[in-house]
Amino acid sequence: MPEQLETEPAVAASIFGENIDRARRFTENLARHGEERGLIGPLEVPRLWTRHILNSAIAAPYFHGRAVDVGSGAGLPGLVLAIARPDVEWTLIEPMERRTAWLSEQVAELSLSNVTVARMRGEEWTGGRVFDVATARAVSALRTLLPFTAPLVRPQGRLVFLKGANVGAELEAASKQVRKFALEDVSIEVVGDGVLDEPTRVFVATVAR
Repeated sequence: MPEQLETEPAVAASIFGENIDRARRFTENLARHGEERGLIGPLEVPRLWTRHILNSAIAAPYFHGRAVDVGSGAGLPGLVLAIARPDVEWTLIEPMERRTAWLSEQVAELSLSNVTVARMRGEEWTGGRVFDVATARAVSALRTLLPFTAPLVRPQGRLVFLKGANVGAELEAASKQVRKFALEDVSIEVVGDGVLDEPTRVFVATVAR
């Protein structure tokens, strides 16, 4: 295990359940190779579990059916969620070749039969509105994110974005896009409060039509 990687928090085993071994392997792989492959910054390894892995995994209950992660990068949150929710069919969309190579390697090594990796941008998707849920983490502000994620989701499907502390301001700035893409039941939820050291803020909305 990489020397800098923080000790696995006790709560990790309860969040991942029977999938914890895969989560450990992925976390160790990312800690060992993430910086050299340009996937994470040099300061992230000592807080990888708390700030990234568990921050992503805590949102697992929001997903079902077919899900897409747009701008999957190192696999946060899509690959982590695919480990936590093997019952969900995942598509990871990522335009950069070195990142899709990493994602494909991890899918193979971890034997994740519920994951497809697609090298493209979200707006290049031509498969139609086939997803029940679309997600993204640390990709862009809501007003930029909504135009290339909402069109991937079937009517009455959901958008579930993992966001930072300024999500309220992002939502206010995205009021035009919220109306344009017929979003309903829009909310900002705090997940993991009392469970994680850093709870996750989640933007949730239904694509009405």
